[in-house]
Amino acid sequence: MSSISVLEELYDNPVIMAIKNNKDLHKCLESENRVVFVLYGNIETIPHIVKKLKDANKVVIVHEDLIEGLSSSNYAASFIKNYTQADGVISTRPSNVTYARKLGLFTILRFFLIDSISFENMKQTIKDVNCDAIEILPGVLPDQMKEVKKRTNIPLIAGGLIAKREEVINALNAGAIAISSSNYKVWLM
Repeated sequence: MSSISVLEELYDNPVIMAIKNNKDLHKCLESENRVVFVLYGNIETIPHIVKKLKDANKVVIVHEDLIEGLSSSNYAASFIKNYTQADGVISTRPSNVTYARKLGLFTILRFFLIDSISFENMKQTIKDVNCDAIEILPGVLPDQMKEVKKRTNIPLIAGGLIAKREEVINALNAGAIAISSSNYKVWLM
């Protein structure tokens, strides 16, 4: 699936299912939602997890940093590209995301905003980054998301700690194109 197609899916399906285990996988397969972030697995299981999701007509983006057995090198994206049917990857490493994008994968650079230093570092990084989307965690920071939105045209995704309808709406109103959540109740919103 092309990067443009994945972005269109995100705009059409603004609630992303983030799955952390097989229980989540089964719930996800029962859902009508289309976009899935895979946040678990290892080098033996990830091809099978992705295949199940693709067989269910899902758009699959794998968080390469969380797959056991993959190192933090560019080879993680190569492995995902060559041995799975995943549409894209998430990483906290800008160089990995840039490499994955060169391979033709949809790329999301994930930032954890834990303090003012991480926020300043993120503002600097987004000036030079080459990715398809940015995910900001926690996703319950609409003021910071608005600030980021002013500085970049890269689409934003809000993730983490979103549990209420109001938080989903606040994130979307702050400029996010979608939110990601492992909370089943949020998947139904």
